[in-house]
Amino acid sequence: MHIPLTKYGLPQLVLLPALVFALMVLLFLCPLGPGRLFGEIPLCLVFIWMLSFFRDPERKIPADESVLYSPADGTITDITEAADSDGRNSGLGERTLRIGMFLSLFSVHLNRVPCGVRIEGITYKKGAFKNAMSAESGRVNESNDVLMRRLTPPFDSLLVRQVSGAIARHIVCAVKPGDMLKQGDRFGMIKFGSRTELYVPANGAGGMDGGDARYEIAVKVGDKVHAGISPLVRYTHE
Repeated sequence: MHIPLTKYGLPQLVLLPALVFALMVLLFLCPLGPGRLFGEIPLCLVFIWMLSFFRDPERKIPADESVLYSPADGTITDITEAADSDGRNSGLGERTLRIGMFLSLFSVHLNRVPCGVRIEGITYKKGAFKNAMSAESGRVNESNDVLMRRLTPPFDSLLVRQVSGAIARHIVCAVKPGDMLKQGDRFGMIKFGSRTELYVPANGAGGMDGGDARYEIAVKVGDKVHAGISPLVRYTHE
């Protein structure tokens, strides 16, 4: 069976599985006994998981620029509208809609752009490594903000925040300001459990549920989503 693997995981794909495989060989050369069996099985499972963690499945991206597709695989943990109190969502307006996603150790960890965009800016922030299931982690954890501008009307801005979790220690962002990406293109990953957040300018004066809305939210807390194919926001008035 062929498992497509991401280039973003190349250092780990070379080193970590090699170490696990070496341990498996050493155990295999040991005298027969229950200890060898109990050692080989967990190592074999870890070896398979390491390869699957960096999987990069090909996906047919639906072409619909009125939709913002999920930037990550995972589970929707929170959907909130709030003021930009810390100034981190610069360019999105005073109020923003945030949709947070938790990526487990078994999720595909690649990030994709929600729509056709131009990369406007990238801001890295050092921080803690708290549980990424919490919405608070997006504010206090190590993170990387990727500011984007839509290539189609109304040409507004959006932001994807890559957030390290309790286990993750490595954010990969493979784009730079000025890059143009098509809807669903890969732009990075977060290694070993993490969180991804999508920020968009808040709806009109009516807020999330107001009649002045420009978009509708296409997900709810608890939904499972997949990068590049699960709609998060659907624009109704462009």
